[in-house]
Amino acid sequence: MNSANTSRRCAECGHAAPKCQACGHTARADVNGAVNIRGAGLALRQAAQAA
Repeated sequence: MNSANTSRRCAECGHAAPKCQACGHTARADVNGAVNIRGAGLALRQAAQAA
């Protein structure tokens, strides 16, 4: 999984920015990126199990 730019997307609503102006969520870039990577990994696992 490519982790590039994962910290730039809000982990809560998906808008671009760790300090989201859309939903107000704030997180450190490394934490925000880790949450996004976890979500992407879980989605890949679920897709693989469904296949």
